[in-house]
This record gives sequence, structure tokens and C-alpha cells, in this order.
Amino acid sequence: MRIRRGEFERIRSVLSEADPDEPLTAREILDLLEAHGEEFDSAHRIATVLGREAELGDVEVIRDQPYRYQLGDDRR
Repeated sequence: MRIRRGEFERIRSVLSEADPDEPLTAREILDLLEAHGEEFDSAHRIATVLGREAELGDVEVIRDQPYRYQLGDDRR
């Protein structure tokens, strides 16, 4: 499945506003997005988008149970 243009930017924008104190799960990110009026298909879709961005170095994937995600300069 191809990443629709702007999905990562929408995620980044909301997380930048929310400024979480710690890495978040895809479900937690989905909840934040919905609270900010952004619609996504599922937590799985968010994980897919962030996983692909991780390949470019823009996202850190913390491979724990469950996976957690930390974006860009906000890494701890």
C-alpha cells in the first residue's frame, strides 16, 4: 500500500503540538490525531507510515511490546 501524500506531515504536526513526554504507541498516536480532528484508517496505518519514515531516519521505532514511536528532534 502506498503512503498517501501528507500523512506523515499530519502526524508530525499533531505530535509537535501535543509535545508528548515519551514515545507513543500507534494506538496512542491515533487517539491524539482523532482528538485534533485528523482522520486515519487505523493504528496499523499509522504504524505503516511511521515504519516507512523510520527507514529514512525521521522516526525512531522502539521495538518493545508494544512498539513505540518517537519523531525527529524529539527523540530522547
